[in-house]
Amino acid sequence: MKQVDNTPHRINSISELHKLLGLPKPTHPLVSLIRNCDVKMVKEEFPTSLLLNFYKISYMEQVPAKVKYGQGYYDFDEGGMVFVSPDQLLNAPDDAEEYEGMNLFVHPDFLQTYPLAANIKKYHVFSYATNEALHLSEKEKVTIESVFRIIGSELEERIDDSSQDVIISQIELLLNYSNRYYKRQFNTRKAVNHDVLTRLEKILDDYFNSETALTNGLPTVQFLADELHLSPHYLSDLLRTLTGQNAQQHIHNKVIEKAKAALSTTNLSIAEIAYNLGFGYPQSFNKFFKTKVKCSPLEFRESFKCRTRLGSGQILEYINFYIGRLL
Repeated sequence: MKQVDNTPHRINSISELHKLLGLPKPTHPLVSLIRNCDVKMVKEEFPTSLLLNFYKISYMEQVPAKVKYGQGYYDFDEGGMVFVSPDQLLNAPDDAEEYEGMNLFVHPDFLQTYPLAANIKKYHVFSYATNEALHLSEKEKVTIESVFRIIGSELEERIDDSSQDVIISQIELLLNYSNRYYKRQFNTRKAVNHDVLTRLEKILDDYFNSETALTNGLPTVQFLADELHLSPHYLSDLLRTLTGQNAQQHIHNKVIEKAKAALSTTNLSIAEIAYNLGFGYPQSFNKFFKTKVKCSPLEFRESFKCRTRLGSGQILEYINFYIGRLL
């Protein structure tokens, strides 16, 4: 019995991809727009998984069922987009030619000498997971399709000295629209997203209320993302839209919250509190706390003790006395 080779098949060039999909040679060696309906691949001869050496921006129109896309299945009932960066593992397409859609492939070399070569890494969409694909409204579909059409026209009708400028400007436009639509998606799906926020708070509380921090150290954004079944960038972008703070800031806030509670309600030493919160060294905890709270843990504890010893009238008298001295 023949063994199946599950080693990912690396595709280094657009021309190699066209050949694999049963398509004619591309009109440009570094960029190509492929429509699903044009694909003529033989499914049985196609590799089980792929590693592309270039970017992939895919748009799928409305289809009646879930489509195998990337390493999982995605519900494209309303159409949507998926973004893949170089060296991201992909499963073989599942009867892609049966679904209406377009795929833009862009080799990194095509972007060289243009600002987008560096700026493309700032677009977090390329690090979102398949299940975090962009869902489009009807108006958004029209806009996205128009950008794809302009790119297609440039590739099919007129490759000249200005083609690269035009295509790259359209790619950047496509990414900017996608960023805008993702922000809209975070807002229109607030019920689901607020559930993520509630679960995140519980995960952090459980982490610090157990001995997990003591044994594993401070929680990471990757840990939270894994627990919530989201990619780190998607989680941070979602939280930033909901609360104005990213995932790392949420972790820091929880650390300060737990630190203040321990400093004000227990007799644990500063070092014990530091270790319980996941810090390897008390000095690191002291520096972190002072940066966030503007005083050291010991100063916070002493000021809290002072406040609890004084009654409300005494506190007011105490404040007025020092204000008088300053004046």
